[in-house]
Amino acid sequence: MDAAGVLARTPCALSQSPLFSQRRHAAHASYRGHGCGHNLSFQSHRHLAAFQPSPFPALSSSSARRAALRPRMTKPRIFLPRLVAAMEGVEETYIMIKPDGVQRGLVGEIISRFEKKGFLLKGLKLFQCPKELAEEHYKDLKDKSFYPKLIGYITSGPVVCMAWEGVGVVASARKLIGATNPLQAEPGTIRGDLAVQTGRNVVHGSDSPENGHREIALWFKESELCQWVPAQAPWLME
Repeated sequence: MDAAGVLARTPCALSQSPLFSQRRHAAHASYRGHGCGHNLSFQSHRHLAAFQPSPFPALSSSSARRAALRPRMTKPRIFLPRLVAAMEGVEETYIMIKPDGVQRGLVGEIISRFEKKGFLLKGLKLFQCPKELAEEHYKDLKDKSFYPKLIGYITSGPVVCMAWEGVGVVASARKLIGATNPLQAEPGTIRGDLAVQTGRNVVHGSDSPENGHREIALWFKESELCQWVPAQAPWLME
């Protein structure tokens, strides 16, 4: 039903007056002649109140209402003191399972010791060490009488190279490995449990954070190292 028809049926006292009746007939004629009701004219604006736009367009728009109800998107905040504290003490260390450890099938057991401790494995490979690399790695021992035998030992078979990361990982890894002489290593350490002689002490570990960086760079290419976050990280450190 058109607006004019609705308003024509609206009961009010004004509709009983002759003047209103004349204007109503004029409105109908205008509507029929022009195909629209834009020329309607009434003395009272109350009849058009239902058809006028809302004075609050934001409230009359469904999209605006949805926008008002939509929760605000806020950027996550990082508590910097906690973030900095979590990064303090993070180090890298180079761990190498020597040829005797590989030959004896101890690779899995040794790796599991570091995994169970909660350190992050960043690099791992089976590698045949060339003589030049062995000499560079052990250059600080070049003046020792056992140096030639040491180089021959490290290059005698494949080794397993590992890069580990964690808070205090250098000192902690040294404790896991045990004393250089397995006979002096504590039970529960790798050397204390798995080796009996210094010349076959199964595993090598960096002795300082500086040497950890140096040795990882010496034995690994940058593309061989992985940067990742383990799922268990929240359960290792608060």
